[in-house]
Amino acid sequence: MHILLSNDDGYLAPGLKVLADSLAEYVQLTVVAPDRNRSAASNSLTLETPIRARLAENGFYKVDGTPTDCVHLGLTGLLDAEPDMVISGPNAGPNMGDDVLYSGTVAAATEGRYLGLPAIALSMCSFEPEHYESAARAAQLLIEQLKKHPLAEDSILNVNIPDLPWGEIKGFQATRLGARHRSEGVIKQTDPRGEAIYWVGPPGEEQDAGEGTDFYATRQGFISVTPLQIDLTRYDSLQNLHQWLDTI
Repeated sequence: MHILLSNDDGYLAPGLKVLADSLAEYVQLTVVAPDRNRSAASNSLTLETPIRARLAENGFYKVDGTPTDCVHLGLTGLLDAEPDMVISGPNAGPNMGDDVLYSGTVAAATEGRYLGLPAIALSMCSFEPEHYESAARAAQLLIEQLKKHPLAEDSILNVNIPDLPWGEIKGFQATRLGARHRSEGVIKQTDPRGEAIYWVGPPGEEQDAGEGTDFYATRQGFISVTPLQIDLTRYDSLQNLHQWLDTI
């Protein structure tokens, strides 16, 4: 089995090495990751400038582009043969609820799914994780399950792992995305030239975080596994939209 591994924290991220070392023991592995941290890049592609991919000293390809660039490049020109699966992560920090709209980790997996491959996005529920080995173990189990029982072709698995030793994790739970309150406001400062600059504020606190959500499962010590669909069409609104447009 050949797996394309990517992330949004960059090719030197410690979690990427832990996962790569773990998977390389029993699958063929190619790592194509950004040359620096590209968190919150979402599904952006680089279109106005060329993309460069260089083989780094650690054996990973480092790309001067976004996570989506990395997977797109890996699947459409960089590799001699198409891999069997795309895995993104493990991210330093959770990607739950509204986070998936901005996440480069989820975007890399989404690009793999767009291009026809099974895809998994992995995230640790800590911004300074200590137990990446738990993410590696979760990935191994999910890969084996996908090999035996493939999921729908239009979905990816968004996986969030509590930052706990494997022996303390209670298992896997199928979840839905929770939701956050609106983000905090931007933080305004002044640069040395006296011009205004702005920092994007922190995400909002949990709003919909009850039983059944990814927030709830990870707080209880479970690995949250949420199926994300690629088709964003809201089919239950199509008929109402037809009628609404007819009145124009």
